[in-house]
Amino acid sequence: MIYTSIMSQIEVAPSILSADFANIEAELNSISNADWAHIDVMDYHFVPNLTFGGPVVEQYIKVNPIKSDVHLMIENPDRWAIDYAKMGADSVTFHYLAVSAPVRLARILREIGCKAAIALRPAEPVEPLFDILDEFDMVLIMTVEPGFGGQKFLEHQMSKVRRLRDFITKNKLNVNIQVDGGITSKNVYLAAQSGANVFVAGSAVFSASNRADEITAIYQNAVSAYKD
Repeated sequence: MIYTSIMSQIEVAPSILSADFANIEAELNSISNADWAHIDVMDYHFVPNLTFGGPVVEQYIKVNPIKSDVHLMIENPDRWAIDYAKMGADSVTFHYLAVSAPVRLARILREIGCKAAIALRPAEPVEPLFDILDEFDMVLIMTVEPGFGGQKFLEHQMSKVRRLRDFITKNKLNVNIQVDGGITSKNVYLAAQSGANVFVAGSAVFSASNRADEITAIYQNAVSAYKD
């Protein structure tokens, strides 16, 4: 199915999980032609990895030349997500099975002026979100198991993306679909044609000899999926 109505909403969000943290300002500047910098916060409890917390993220946000997309892979986001919004994140994503009151948290984030997004891991169905979908600006469909970069793209998650896009289109909702995990300029076509419109790419961008060109290729190949 082709979703030509969302062509203008296609965005690229390189994940800094694959960046050189010791030179983060230069790394962020190297992806300045993207729409977002995707910042993964992991607590070694919700996922088996540890990245960085609030004080470090706040500094990253300050030197980020583009919008900051903070993805919380943590326990108790009800407590912590609000802090990230207040420190300047443009969008905060929390996981559906980690949060106790998703609608309340989404409304607080939006009141602060931050976009609210909710994430699903590969084994989690999308249908439980349908009744509350209009409370969110975006749904993140994980296309790898969260926790580590460089994993292989899980193609079977595209059926979930299609079901979600069909529901959004049928109900005329203004909700973005983000995919995160194993996205490259080569497989982004499949994700875009399935209905995703925001693409997180970490290793593919930061390992590229020319990061700006890789970001452009991801964007252009996603756009072409809507034209075929």
